[in-house]
Amino acid sequence: MSVKPILIHPDPRLKTRCTPIDSVTDELRELADDMLQTMYDAPGIGLAAPQIGLTKRLLVMDSVKDEDEPPRPMVLINPEITWSSEETSVYEEGCLSIPDQYAEVERPAEVRVKWIDLDEQDREESFSGLWATCVQHEIDHLNGKLFIDYLKPLRRQMITRKMQKLKRERARA
Repeated sequence: MSVKPILIHPDPRLKTRCTPIDSVTDELRELADDMLQTMYDAPGIGLAAPQIGLTKRLLVMDSVKDEDEPPRPMVLINPEITWSSEETSVYEEGCLSIPDQYAEVERPAEVRVKWIDLDEQDREESFSGLWATCVQHEIDHLNGKLFIDYLKPLRRQMITRKMQKLKRERARA
């Protein structure tokens, strides 16, 4: 397993709609392991393939926050939201591709998602709370959308300028 570099916004790959995955291969399983390792190392609770430069419909997540609970790593291939609640919730979101920037985003409080797992089995599950926020945030990545796209233009531009500055500083280091 290896930790992959995470793309920083703005990057055109983060704004690209990802293509579906045709089949589960050993390379895909290895990629999923690398993505989980990268997510845990960051540390984060979700990571989508475009964040490491791949335009594939693949995401990993683990929204267990309680130290006493065992981790619950999940790999979702070609995930699709099949139902969203009318009730919404607001969560202060961040993103590994937009480090140290947070903003409140309103999303459906509950969603039902179907996907394919690493054993090529069809799966479906309902998510609520932080899990619902996380899965929606990561599926947005697969559709070329970032959490800052939900913000007012001025706030979005301010965050984008900070990220451009961060990228310049990292390039010099």
